[in-house]
Amino acid sequence: MNSAYASTLRLLSLAVAAALALALTLPTLAGAKRNGHHGHHRHGHHAKGKRDLRVMTQNLYLGSSLGPALEAKTPEEFVEAVAQIYATVQYTNFPVRAEAIAAEIQARKPDLIGLQEVTKWTTEGLNPPPGYDFLEILQGDLEGLGLDYSVAAIAHNAKIGPAPLVVSEESCPVLEGPKFTCGVTLEDRDVILVNDDNPGLSWSNPQSGQYTAQQSIESPVGPLSFDRGWASIDAKLKRKPFRFVDTHLETEESPLVQQAQAAEFLAGPGKGGTVIATGDFNSAADGSTTTSYAQLTAPGRFRDAWNEALLDAGWSCCQESNTPPLAPGALSNENSTLGTRIDLILSRGAARSHGGEAELIGDAPFRAEPPFWPSDHAGVFGVLHLGRF
Repeated sequence: MNSAYASTLRLLSLAVAAALALALTLPTLAGAKRNGHHGHHRHGHHAKGKRDLRVMTQNLYLGSSLGPALEAKTPEEFVEAVAQIYATVQYTNFPVRAEAIAAEIQARKPDLIGLQEVTKWTTEGLNPPPGYDFLEILQGDLEGLGLDYSVAAIAHNAKIGPAPLVVSEESCPVLEGPKFTCGVTLEDRDVILVNDDNPGLSWSNPQSGQYTAQQSIESPVGPLSFDRGWASIDAKLKRKPFRFVDTHLETEESPLVQQAQAAEFLAGPGKGGTVIATGDFNSAADGSTTTSYAQLTAPGRFRDAWNEALLDAGWSCCQESNTPPLAPGALSNENSTLGTRIDLILSRGAARSHGGEAELIGDAPFRAEPPFWPSDHAGVFGVLHLGRF
């Protein structure tokens, strides 16, 4: 979400500084596992009909605000903040939230899904708490429901850590020195999933890249960047070609960087004939934050699948993400706090929405105890029609 990602860069700087000051030594973690299926997929059963493409976008939410680390004044306070953040990640319980997201996917069976904040939390050391690979967890739930979705493309963004993790005297104790026995690393990804049960849909040529414009900060080890990017595939629906792109632009707190990324998107993966784009664009559709939405939807560019005149405001962001003891706590707000529309399904060329064929997903509580919400973002589902070229 916006506040979490705006603080991520500064958390990285704090992590490095704290690690150096406290002489933390942890092994470098292996790179993220790259999941992907190259080539074409044609199997399963799907109702015959027009060239209708069912599309979904969903920000999964990394599981905690990173705010406590920003408030740390000393290395000791920073270590306490990391423990608090990871406790909140456990509290917001992605395995439970993933079941709700998988159920929404089962109900609508989108052909293509663009996911953002597909987080991987890796813990290591002496008896550490469990880590979470959001992609692996969600895929397992989809398979458990009898659904067949391939990971078609992945954009690997930030990798933050390892940062010192203190849990208890029994788990991850602090030794003299001080030396920390556990660490935690955060990895962020954007992912495209393809429904293999549509025999008329095929895909190939997975691509990913980073934007030239990046928000960067100075740190004890030099400038650091979040490395935001995009992922894409080339696809065909009943022999009609198009490109599908997923992205997550910089937050509204860095408007010039975000707007530069939007321009790069238009000139790069978003350029060409028929393109469908999903993502958390971090630019309010009402123009109240940045100009990126206006850039993307200017005449001759992308059309928005969400029609506010036919539907409603379509607010998709954001539910409460504060960490306890700040009330009400992450995903613990019983009443929705969604108040802006930044999660979008866009199209250009032959891919068109008829205006009212879109809906929010996960904008109602899915259970009677926290976490109440599948994510701090609502997802968006829509139907696009591929006509003549």
